[in-house]
Amino acid sequence: MQKILMVCLGNICRSPLAEGIMLKLIRENNINMRVDSAGTSDYHIDEAPDKRTIANAANHNVDLKPLRARQFKVSDFDKFDKIFVMDKSNMANVLALATTEEHKAKVDLLLNASNPNQDLEVPDPYFGGEQGFEDVFQMVYKACQHIAFK
Repeated sequence: MQKILMVCLGNICRSPLAEGIMLKLIRENNINMRVDSAGTSDYHIDEAPDKRTIANAANHNVDLKPLRARQFKVSDFDKFDKIFVMDKSNMANVLALATTEEHKAKVDLLLNASNPNQDLEVPDPYFGGEQGFEDVFQMVYKACQHIAFK
């Protein structure tokens, strides 16, 4: 069983969205995969995802309400096969905690799943409007489809 971790800054917008989308794809398509999400910061530990992220995901039949934020831990390198980060800042933060080359090799930008080798970032919709949350949903959904069905 492949184990995947989705990581953003606070684990309340982008990474729980990616986790929720993956959980839906896994459940609906009986995929042998496990997914979790985490944030590089400790700003929102044990909080629910952002209300706007929950609402936008619900519009696409993705339920994020049960999810709670947690902080990325060094032990996650050993628990997960692949660690997808949302942007280059998250990548730098995660890679700074890596202790081996094997750990570093597990880390990649999420959008490289759908746009290989382009190193595109998922923008943080936190300070934007509703359209920003929808745009993020669409790009994350596309990347998750590539991960689930590759």
